[in-house]
Amino acid sequence: MRGFEKHLNEFHQHGIEVAAISVDSPQESNHLCQSRGYTYPFLSDPNAEVIRGYGILHAKAGENGRDIARPAEFFVDSAGVIRWVNLTDDLRIRARPEAALDVILRQIGG
Repeated sequence: MRGFEKHLNEFHQHGIEVAAISVDSPQESNHLCQSRGYTYPFLSDPNAEVIRGYGILHAKAGENGRDIARPAEFFVDSAGVIRWVNLTDDLRIRARPEAALDVILRQIGG
C-alpha cells in the first residue's frame, strides 16, 4: 500500500484512481491513513459484501477469527469491467505499483 502511495502521481497522470477496501470500520481506516500518510481513499466494507462479490473473502483469517479481505489488486475500468487481477494468499506479497501501472497502461493502450 505504501508503494502505491509513493507512485500515486504516476497513476493520476494517466487518469487512474487508486483505492483500498477492507472490512475495517471507517474510523479504523481513517486512523491507518493518518498514521501512515496515505492520501488515496480507503473504503470500508465491514460486512464484506463487496469483498465477497469480488471473491476475495478470507474467512476467519483476521484477529480473533474475524473475516478479512484476501490480498489482491484489481484494475476496474470506467465501465466497471475487471481488466486485471493480482491475487495472493500472503499478506507480505503485493503487486509492485510499477508492474501494476505497466499492465494497466498496456490494457488501456497508454
